[in-house]
Amino acid sequence: MRTVKAAAAALTATLAAAAASVAAGRYASDAALKTPGDGRLPTEPRLTVHATGDDWITLTRALAAQRPGTYGLAGTDTHAVVGPVLDTAAHPADTVVRRLDRVTRGTVRTGDRMWLVPNLHTGDPTTALGLDHTTVAFPGELGPLPAWFVPGPRDTWVIAVHGLGADREHALNVMELLHRMRFPVLTPAYRGDTGAPRSPDGLHHLGETEWRDLDAAIRHAVQHGARRVVLLGWSTGATMALLAATHSALRERISGLVLDSPVLDWSATLRALATARHTPGALLPLAVRAAQGRTGLRGERTAQAAEPGGLAVPTLILHGPGDTLAPWAHSRRLAADRPDLVTLLPVPDAPHAAMWNADPTAYEEALRRFLTPLM
Repeated sequence: MRTVKAAAAALTATLAAAAASVAAGRYASDAALKTPGDGRLPTEPRLTVHATGDDWITLTRALAAQRPGTYGLAGTDTHAVVGPVLDTAAHPADTVVRRLDRVTRGTVRTGDRMWLVPNLHTGDPTTALGLDHTTVAFPGELGPLPAWFVPGPRDTWVIAVHGLGADREHALNVMELLHRMRFPVLTPAYRGDTGAPRSPDGLHHLGETEWRDLDAAIRHAVQHGARRVVLLGWSTGATMALLAATHSALRERISGLVLDSPVLDWSATLRALATARHTPGALLPLAVRAAQGRTGLRGERTAQAAEPGGLAVPTLILHGPGDTLAPWAHSRRLAADRPDLVTLLPVPDAPHAAMWNADPTAYEEALRRFLTPLM
C-alpha cells in the first residue's frame, strides 16, 4: 500500500510539474508572439517628459533617449517628432534634451510617459504628406486586405511592408522619396493589423504565414498593371519579402528586395522578445518550444529563403550591428556570400527597424542608388 501511495504521489507531482511547465511555456510564448496594442516594441523603454518648450523637450536620461537621428515620440493618444540631442542645453544630469520638431497628435505634457518609435508621420499618405492616394482592398487567404496606393507612372511598383511593433505609417518615412522617383507604391495591411483579418490563433508568426498576404499584394499589383515589383520590408516585413521571393508563384515578377533589419533567426528573435518582456531566463527554452507547438514555427522556410544560393534578384540590406531583436550576423553573412547580388549598409547606433531614423540622408541615398537601375 505504501508503495502504491508513493507511486501515486510521484505521478501527481510529475503531472503537476508538467502542467506548470506547459503553463509557463505558454505564458512565455505569449510574451513573444502577441503584438502589443500600443505599437511599442518591448525593447523600447518608456521615457518620462520632464519639461518642454517651443522647440525642445527634456526626457529621462537613457541610452534610447541619447540615440542620434530623428524619431517619433509616442504616448497614449500622443505623437511628436524629436530631432538630435541638444548637448549645449542646460539640463539636470539625469535627463536629456532633444530638439522638438513638431507635435503631430495630442498635447505633450510634463509627466507624460512616452517612447521612441520609427514612424515620423501619422495618418495616411494624403493627410501626412499631401500625396494623392486611394485606399484599395484585395482578397487574401483569410479575407479582404486593405492597402494604401500612391500612383506613379512607372510599371515597376514598390510594395512596402511593415514589421514588428509597427503599422503602415512606418512606410510614410520613405514615401516621399519613392514618389519623387515616380514609383507606384502599395502599402498593405496584413493579418492581425487594424482593418485586416485576424490570424486564426491570434499570434504573430514572424512572417512565416504572413508572407502569404504579401503574395496577395503582389498578385493585386500585377493584375493592376505592374510588370515588376520591388519588395521593401522592415523587420518581419523583410522576412516576408524574402519568403515571397523564394516561394511566391509570381516570384519572377520580383526585380529587387530592400530588407531593413530582417528577422532571419526566428528563435533568437523569440528569445529577445520574451526577454524584453521580463520573462525569466529559465523559461526561455520553454517559450521557444511552446511557440513551436502553438504556431508550427520551425524556421526551415525562413532559413531556406535566407540561404545565399536562394537569392535571385538584387538585394539591399540595411541593418545595425546593435540590433537586439534580429541579430545582424545573418545579414552580414548573406552579404559576404553573395556580393554579386547583395549590398549591405551597416547602420551603427540604430535600434531594430529604425535604420532610416539614425541617418535619413545616407539611408535615402542608398535606397535611391539601389532603385535607380530597377526603374
